[in-house]
Amino acid sequence: EVQVVESGGGVVQPGGSLRLSCAASGFSFSSYVMRWVRQAPGKGLEWVSSINSGGSITNYADSVKGRFTISRDNTKNTLYLQMNNLKTEDPAVYYCAKGLGVPPGQGTQVTVSS
Repeated sequence: EVQVVESGGGVVQPGGSLRLSCAASGFSFSSYVMRWVRQAPGKGLEWVSSINSGGSITNYADSVKGRFTISRDNTKNTLYLQMNNLKTEDPAVYYCAKGLGVPPGQGTQVTVSS
């Protein structure tokens, strides 16, 4: 059974930083593309970033490019998202997902407020 546990969310001021983590189990983590997606209140899921299985290729939504960095540690079966210069349009529940699958976890809440 695919399981992921997201953590690291919280409340930050505009311009602040957070580092999200996603601990994965139940599948061969190092074999899969992994994604971060987010869902703001009243909106659908929005793709944020992807990383290939080896960690050498990353992609970002235009809205986060230059501010967010995705990475992974295949020895720890963990995915990360470093978020810098957070903006008022970034608040959402952030989820990690295996490949193109539906995010299976509970997500972690990010709030940006002054």
